[in-house]
Amino acid sequence: MAKTKGLSIIIVGCGKVGETLVEQLIREGHDITIIDKDAARVESLAGTYDVMGLVGNGASYSVQVEAGIEKTDLFIAVTESDELNLLCCTVAKRVANCSAIARVRDPAYSQEVSYLQEKLGLAMIINPELETAREAARILALPTVLDVSPFAHGQAELVRFKIPQGNVLDGMMLYDLSKKLDTNVLICAIERGGEVYIPTGNFQMMQGDVISVVATSQTTRLFLSRIGFKTNQVRNTMIIGGGKAAYYLAQQLLPMGIEVKIIENNRARCEELSELLPRATIINGDGTDADVLKEEGLKYAESFVPLTGIDEENVMLTLHARHVSKAKVITKINRIAFKDVIGQLDLGSVIYPRYITSEAIIAYVRAKKNSMNSNVETLYHLFDSRVEAIEFRVNERSAVTGRMLKDLRLKKGLLIAFINRDGEILIPTGHDTIEAGDTVMLVTTHTGFNDIRDILA
Repeated sequence: MAKTKGLSIIIVGCGKVGETLVEQLIREGHDITIIDKDAARVESLAGTYDVMGLVGNGASYSVQVEAGIEKTDLFIAVTESDELNLLCCTVAKRVANCSAIARVRDPAYSQEVSYLQEKLGLAMIINPELETAREAARILALPTVLDVSPFAHGQAELVRFKIPQGNVLDGMMLYDLSKKLDTNVLICAIERGGEVYIPTGNFQMMQGDVISVVATSQTTRLFLSRIGFKTNQVRNTMIIGGGKAAYYLAQQLLPMGIEVKIIENNRARCEELSELLPRATIINGDGTDADVLKEEGLKYAESFVPLTGIDEENVMLTLHARHVSKAKVITKINRIAFKDVIGQLDLGSVIYPRYITSEAIIAYVRAKKNSMNSNVETLYHLFDSRVEAIEFRVNERSAVTGRMLKDLRLKKGLLIAFINRDGEILIPTGHDTIEAGDTVMLVTTHTGFNDIRDILA
């Protein structure tokens, strides 16, 4: 099918998230203009990615007009200030008939997202710290895996894990999986030695492979149990740093019955957290001090999540925890300059808030860009963005509907992982069909799919 023209997009804020958005949206063929008060940031980003750059206040009417707001399809505000982001979007919506997305992180606004979104007419409000906390909570509910990505409004999930030494999967051919383990899961991607494969039935799994599995939540746990992985959630967690992400994570874990201990250096913040989280244990101390960690029982903690604002501290704390305890560790990393080095370290589950934010926005951009034939519902990048897991809603009949999958000429490097039909998750065979009204998840080494018809060769 013919490629549709890219969108005209203005991004206000050239920080970590802004840069990630520029990098990914340029790759997908969109026309980008960036705005920031910091001239050096604008110059650096505009030079690196060959985009239009403006130095100024993104909430200024004249600056927005100079940036071309009147012909813009999408306006995204991701500065460090929630209030500025909301103001930028409000001005943009008054001036132009564009969609607007704001990054809003303050817990004070988190209860009011729906109200703000409706009253300000925003397409989306995204909170990176809250989304980071949700991802960490999903992992701590299933701590033997590397990460858990929900699809079909939580009815299905993609789970990644590493095959340990001596595991039943070591040496098994994919076509033997369902016969030997009697579970209806789909292995849709495998990473081995830095290479990523969309495997066929004659692929042989090996120790050390990182496996991506798609199934319903219940089936996933049954499968993991049968290959010898524990599926019970952690009973307690130790969090280092008492910032927004720590607050949101505690809010997620406490209702799950998981005990939470937060170690925070700032006394005033400790008092604030004690009021906000009366069921959590708040310790005023230096969480980067090995003696403090020992005294607070790191050796016996079931999980450990360093959420300081410094990546290097988070990495070192994770390595220390792995050395002195058997805790499940989750490492939050904001910058990605040393991603190759980080990939070689044994950091357990690694979360990149900037990617969580950009993926949600890019899913919206693709849905906005395509025809009405289908919509991008969910998007995740896997294995350093070399693989995409995309969920489409199929709105109407097309060249892919009503025909058995075995009769469709599909692109190589692509796997249809599930079909969600009226709330029932189907792991498809060649005899199944895609129908209007379904949502369909696919895993692919291609990037930039906007429409379900993009799967056809």
